[in-house]
Amino acid sequence: MRLKLTIEYAGTRYSGWQIQNNARTVQGEIDRAIREVTRASTFELYGSGRTDAGVHALAQIAHLELPGSAGQRWPTETLRRRINDALPFDINLLRIERARPKFHARHDAVARSYLYQIARRRTAFAKPFVWWVKEPLDDGAMRRAAARFVGTHDFRFFSDDDPAAKSTRVHLEVFGVHDHGDVLLVHIEGSHFLWKMVRRLVGVLVEVGRGGLTADHAAALLLEPSPVPARLTAPAAGLFLDRVYYPGEARDTPAEPPVFLRPVR
Repeated sequence: MRLKLTIEYAGTRYSGWQIQNNARTVQGEIDRAIREVTRASTFELYGSGRTDAGVHALAQIAHLELPGSAGQRWPTETLRRRINDALPFDINLLRIERARPKFHARHDAVARSYLYQIARRRTAFAKPFVWWVKEPLDDGAMRRAAARFVGTHDFRFFSDDDPAAKSTRVHLEVFGVHDHGDVLLVHIEGSHFLWKMVRRLVGVLVEVGRGGLTADHAAALLLEPSPVPARLTAPAAGLFLDRVYYPGEARDTPAEPPVFLRPVR
C-alpha cells in the first residue's frame, strides 16, 4: 500500500532530511518511528527532496510503501497519530493519505516553494528560524535584483552540485521580497533547486540590500565563476521548504512569514 505523507519539522537539531550514517536526520527519525509502530522490517520511505542541516519544512512530502499486512492494520488517521506519538517533538506528520500505486514524492513533483525569513531586529524567541541582519536593507533594491533571476538560467555558480553529473539549469517562476515590518520574507518558487542554491541566492540579495552589490552585479554572477555566491551563503536557520506541488494543484502565495515577529511598540 502506498501512502502520501505531509510532514512539518524544525530542522535545527538535524543533519538534514536524508538518512546518513552516524548523523541524526529527519528521515531517519521517521523511519525509526514507522518501524516501531508497524513492526515492518522493510518498506520504502522517499522524500520529495533533500533539505540541508538546520533547514525547516512546513509541508515536506514523502511517499511510504508499506507491505500489505502492515499497511492494512490501521486507518490512515490512526497510523498518523501512532507514528506521531513515536516521533520527537520537532517532527510532525500533518497528513497521511492513500496514494495511487505509482505515486512518487520526488519524480511526480512539478514545482517547489521555499520561504526565507530575514529579521530586521534582534529576537529573543525566533533565532532558530531567522537570519538577523543588523545593517539596514533596501528591500526595493533586493526586489529589483531578484527579478533578474526569474526565468530559466544556469545556476551552476550558485551551487556545489557538479554540472557534469546533473543539469544545473533551473526555471525560477517566483522570486519575491515581501516587507512584513521586522521581517523580510523571501519567496522563491521553481521547478527544482540545486544544493545550496536558495541560500546563496538569498545571500546575494541581502548583499544587494546592504549596498555591497548592484542588481547588475548580482545578475552577472550567473555568467562566470566567482567565489561571491558561496561566500555570501545565507544561514540555514531562516529557510523553510514551504510547499511541494503536484500536477493539478493550485499555487498560492504565502500571506505572512511562518514565524512572525510582532512590531516593537
